[in-house]
Amino acid sequence: MADTHHRKLVIIGSGPAGYTAAIYAARAELAPVVVAGLQFGGQLMLTTDVENYPGFPEGVSGPELMEIFQKQAQRFGAEVVLEDATALSLRERPFRIETPSRTFTADAVVLATGASAKWLGIESEKKLQNRGVSACATCDGALYRGKPMAVVGGGDTAMEEALFLTRFATKVTVIHRRDRLRASKIMQERARASGKIEFAWNSEVEEVLGGEFVTGVRLRDIETGARRDLAVEALFVAIGHEPNTQLLRGQIELDPVGYITVRPGTTRTSREGVFACGDAMDPTYRQAVTAAGTGCMAAIDAERWLAEQGLA
Repeated sequence: MADTHHRKLVIIGSGPAGYTAAIYAARAELAPVVVAGLQFGGQLMLTTDVENYPGFPEGVSGPELMEIFQKQAQRFGAEVVLEDATALSLRERPFRIETPSRTFTADAVVLATGASAKWLGIESEKKLQNRGVSACATCDGALYRGKPMAVVGGGDTAMEEALFLTRFATKVTVIHRRDRLRASKIMQERARASGKIEFAWNSEVEEVLGGEFVTGVRLRDIETGARRDLAVEALFVAIGHEPNTQLLRGQIELDPVGYITVRPGTTRTSREGVFACGDAMDPTYRQAVTAAGTGCMAAIDAERWLAEQGLA
């Protein structure tokens, strides 16, 4: 049987949101446990250069930034467990969190499980991630200033990414599997009105080309099967994100996509004593700095709630 340990607060997830929540909770003397996961650090662990996080004028690598976050949380007394949460029980208090080697019970829980970008699923894409392949134009677009770029997708997110990239790119090609966009009418109009955006219709990326860095993409026409190479130096995949909330289904309120629903202006979920922060509850901004901000909010909300219950 796994050992059982009781804590005032357990934080599940270890990206900017989870670690920021841990810093604030630890400084409030809540002695939080962070169930960080085997792939701790969140999406920033897949990012080589972070140039838009305040306080790092020369930029910082994603893994280095997360290491700094972790050390700061541990400095104030947060315990970091490098295991995945394999089961959660949020229907009754104390809440119960299981990992492969131990079980935690908790008076309050902060959910910072994040979201994962959807990828094309081809080997060359994986090989060239952070070498020209990205899922975040806001994060990485400026790194490829003055170069031709491409965006895969046909929804609002893809149009937003493409329009943002026109600030830096010589040309942006939107690659879409269909002959029409799924994006809202206004986003379509903006994209079509841009002098820098072109469209590759009925096309899918068969291979990302390049050795050390991206040099192009090989497209396959879905209708004819014809192939052609498109010279680009950055490829942005904008086919959606999936919140990492599978363990929460049926236990707290989620939106139709699976993002955690919180009360406006707070991090409170539909379950009393359970709080959410970061990309797991934010389908809009998905930035490290906004995740950290909501992590701060969640820790403060949790501390105040525990005090109200006489548990802090």
